[in-house]
Amino acid sequence: MNDIDMVSQLGDMKEVDYRNTLAIASVIELLIDKGILDRGEIARKAKLLDEMTAEEIAYLRKKRSI
Repeated sequence: MNDIDMVSQLGDMKEVDYRNTLAIASVIELLIDKGILDRGEIARKAKLLDEMTAEEIAYLRKKRSI
């Protein structure tokens, strides 16, 4: 029974991941369509965040809110 529950939970997670990815992609496309951002800016920010540690990202967020 545990295996069935685990498979079901994995299926639910995949659906949530898909929905979250779709929402993010939609927001990005709207920002590009409206001329607020361009693909280069998004690519550069994604690369920067990918190279940062979670602690560095948290520090930057905290620093901006002060």
